[in-house]
Amino acid sequence: MEFTAKQIAELIQGEIEGNAEQVVRDVSKIEEGRPETLTFLANPKYEHHIYNTDASVVIVNKSFEPEKPVKATLIKVDDAYQALARLLQMYESSLPKKTGIEQPSFIADDAKLGEFIYVGAFAYISEKAKIGKNAQIWPGTFIGEGVEVGDDTIIYSGAKIYKHCKIGNGCIIHSGAVVGSDGFGFAPGPDGDYQKIPQVGNVIVEDLVEIGANTTIDRATMGSTIIRRGAKLDNLVQIAHNVEVGSNTVIAAQTGVAGSTKIGKNCMFGGQVGITGHIKVADGTRLAAQTGVAGAIKKDGTTLMGSPAINVMDYNKSYVMFRKLPDIYRQLQDLQKKISEK
Repeated sequence: MEFTAKQIAELIQGEIEGNAEQVVRDVSKIEEGRPETLTFLANPKYEHHIYNTDASVVIVNKSFEPEKPVKATLIKVDDAYQALARLLQMYESSLPKKTGIEQPSFIADDAKLGEFIYVGAFAYISEKAKIGKNAQIWPGTFIGEGVEVGDDTIIYSGAKIYKHCKIGNGCIIHSGAVVGSDGFGFAPGPDGDYQKIPQVGNVIVEDLVEIGANTTIDRATMGSTIIRRGAKLDNLVQIAHNVEVGSNTVIAAQTGVAGSTKIGKNCMFGGQVGITGHIKVADGTRLAAQTGVAGAIKKDGTTLMGSPAINVMDYNKSYVMFRKLPDIYRQLQDLQKKISEK
């Protein structure tokens, strides 16, 4: 990697302040900047680092106005974080990609493989599976019977895709993820035992979805569990049977969604969120970390916090009172003492 500030600015439609011919050969964090590296500043909390970073080029928002001299060359853009993401995507797409079928691996005779794919050693591709062109199936991956994997999708080592599930184009499934495991369905018997309810549905993952490491998505009891286009699931997320996750919804680590819940599009959930089953969550809902949702969320764009979940402003007001409870308790004790002394 070797680019000038001018070349980078042209790629991301930025405006240069400083040396347009400054060369960068690597990237770095702004607080750990090294000479001839590129970094960025998007969060104002890190602004103090820009005045002493050794990075040679810094991507910043157009709104940034330095309070002190900055020795680095600046590239000003509308959104520094988005610009860096585009730049790194361009760089990654320029790297050579693995192709070919490594041995030992197993590919069923009736499986259909697209052009220019990569199948790593010890991968297992079952009967009637279909793998799209430019797909990458990394070592130790299991692709079940009748599974469909779209073009340009990457399935990393150790991921498991159970039978009849469908993965769209341009998806990324990270190591240890399980797509299509049985939903948690059991019928209680008269003697206190539980009879398993067969889970005969599947999972549909639409285009451009990313599924984090060790995340699990259960197959539907009947029909499909669906992850809509562009959704992003972090590591260690649990999606139960017959759930639907809306397009471009983002779910952080250790979140669990119970069965048959329908989540709208463009939602954002923090870590360790818990959502009960058989409810609907409106489009654009935002849930702070560790929020517990026990009922339907009907209004688009709602922001909730706490367990059970309440409006974020009400939660903040309540928390102020909660912090004052020890003082209030002491005052109450003093009043009781004064009353008893009379």
